[in-house]
Amino acid sequence: MNGVIVVDKVKGNTSFDEIRKIRKEYNIKKVGHTGTLDPMATGVLTILVGEATKLSDYLMNHDKEYVATLSLGEKRDTGDSEGKIIETKKVPELNEKYVNETLKSFEGKISQIPPKYSAIKVNGKKLYEYARSGEKIEIKPRKVTIFEINLIEIKENNITFKVHCSKGTYIRTLCEDIAEKLGTVGYMSSLRRTRVGNFTLEDVGKIFSIEETLKNELEYELKDKELSKFINGVKIKTNLKDGLVRVYDKDKFIGVGEIKNKELKRKIIV
Repeated sequence: MNGVIVVDKVKGNTSFDEIRKIRKEYNIKKVGHTGTLDPMATGVLTILVGEATKLSDYLMNHDKEYVATLSLGEKRDTGDSEGKIIETKKVPELNEKYVNETLKSFEGKISQIPPKYSAIKVNGKKLYEYARSGEKIEIKPRKVTIFEINLIEIKENNITFKVHCSKGTYIRTLCEDIAEKLGTVGYMSSLRRTRVGNFTLEDVGKIFSIEETLKNELEYELKDKELSKFINGVKIKTNLKDGLVRVYDKDKFIGVGEIKNKELKRKIIV
């Protein structure tokens, strides 16, 4: 079995819990995912099985959409509802216009400092390991892109919004930064991922073939004598741009190739 299974991650489960469930249900060992969701979060998790695990890097680069709730007035050490309160601050009067303008000010390329309770590695050690041991470490800011952010509702001191962002965006950090711009402190109290690339909540429970997963990529039809070269991993010269391509022998999909420096090489054979 080769393909992508879309699941709706259960609150409280880790992404690896969901992988274990798929591994057991389909009795397959080769299983991976394309970016973790925190245990408190729910929503779209794309799980790769079989040869599709080789597409992990490709799918990790996809943009994402979330619905998040920011709770104002308290700052927590983890940036979410599971952390300890480390600061409290008065919440200014909120109105839709003011909040919406604040949210919109984050659209575009922004700089983020990743949460200290995250799995990013610095000098071979994860940030949350430094945080738990009390060891201080410099966390360098990273550039991410907020393509669009829209207010859904304001309820008391809670702001719910939808955000479309690039890979590597930390919604916990975004929540804290929004709170600061509003003149207070806050934390992410809920998070639901609604889309990863082309996969949405409507796709939950579906299994997508490798060919379907790469439907937006270019096709490459092998010419005479190129089939054996491709299957055996011999590079084929081409004028196509760098990236992944769906490879066909006549009308039959046979795998995925990767083009680098005008050369096509086998990546997956199905």
